[in-house]
Amino acid sequence: MGRGREWNVDLVPKFLMANGQLVKMLLYTEVTRYMDFKVVDGSYVYKSGKIHKVPCTEEEALVSDLMGMFEKRRFRKFLLFVLNFNEHDVKTHHDIDPRKISMREVYRKFDLGPDVMAFTGHAVALYRTDDYLDQPCLETINRIKLYCESLAKYSKSPYLYPLYGLGELPQGFARLSALYGGIYMINKPVDEILMEKGKVVGIKSEGEIAHCKQLICDPSYVPDQVKKVGQVIRVICILSHPIRNTNECTSCQIIIPQTQVNRKSDIYVCMVSCSHCVASDGKYVAIISTTVETENPESEIHPALELLEPVDQKFVSISDQYIPKHDGTKNQIFISRSYDATTHFETTCDDIRDIFHRMTGAALNFKDMWCAVSDTDRQDGV
Repeated sequence: MGRGREWNVDLVPKFLMANGQLVKMLLYTEVTRYMDFKVVDGSYVYKSGKIHKVPCTEEEALVSDLMGMFEKRRFRKFLLFVLNFNEHDVKTHHDIDPRKISMREVYRKFDLGPDVMAFTGHAVALYRTDDYLDQPCLETINRIKLYCESLAKYSKSPYLYPLYGLGELPQGFARLSALYGGIYMINKPVDEILMEKGKVVGIKSEGEIAHCKQLICDPSYVPDQVKKVGQVIRVICILSHPIRNTNECTSCQIIIPQTQVNRKSDIYVCMVSCSHCVASDGKYVAIISTTVETENPESEIHPALELLEPVDQKFVSISDQYIPKHDGTKNQIFISRSYDATTHFETTCDDIRDIFHRMTGAALNFKDMWCAVSDTDRQDGV
């Protein structure tokens, strides 16, 4: 297996969308000065027992083996519609009211079949279930545009991943916090959350007290203030080979849409290797994740395991999912949601925005952040 120092395995793996919310946040806070990223080699979708590259450009749509000849042209027209769509320009709507017309009706308008709907909704728009089909299409169109814009930045895939793994994210923020007088205490137990008149006033740890007016924490610190909403199974697999039919990619994401395996939610596979400095040379780390739906979670991820064979070693974990029972405004304890099964940070960033809004009453607007970053770049001649 090589030297232990060569391994940096994430227990909850997630990729960053190249044009997504987290990248904008990292640029705005300038945490990027402490981190290096590398683009993920490929994005794939599972259909009829095989892996196919996700088509997101006109050229890829015309050569993809996910669709028949006539459907390729219809999908190309659909992509052009999405890429040219402007929420504030009625001329680009093509008689589609984005706030009233459902996504199912949009697919029907472009005469796209269930297979195209499956990979578009789950591998491009990155929905976990098919509930989106009967909701207004605006959100889905914006998600597809985000994927395509992220893909356009690096062409290989829309995803980025930090060198040395996601552990670099908290490390980068710790360094940035130190510049502004922040203090990090690592590996300290929380003995008690101190309350006065129904509000948090501090944290007691090993006889010491850290005073505060607001507290942000994950569900594990306040089990009485959260409720369980499900479970996620994650399987870490150590491989000595790249995944078959991925053009020997050293990193990739594979999404298995729910309809392909008769499930209610998708199965995700993300793979990284020594190219991202997370494994020894010649070794690969593939992590499978999905929402648990039965009494036998390991059988649910069998289709994904088949794609990875042979597997040198695997490690299975099942985690409970929790959400807060309250919004935190009364006791000033703001609780995050548990990580879901997705292998990207968009849902996590939605949770961050929600917590920020509950704490401050103001919206965390990434569009404003992006404008600020762009103006700085222009001034610096970047």
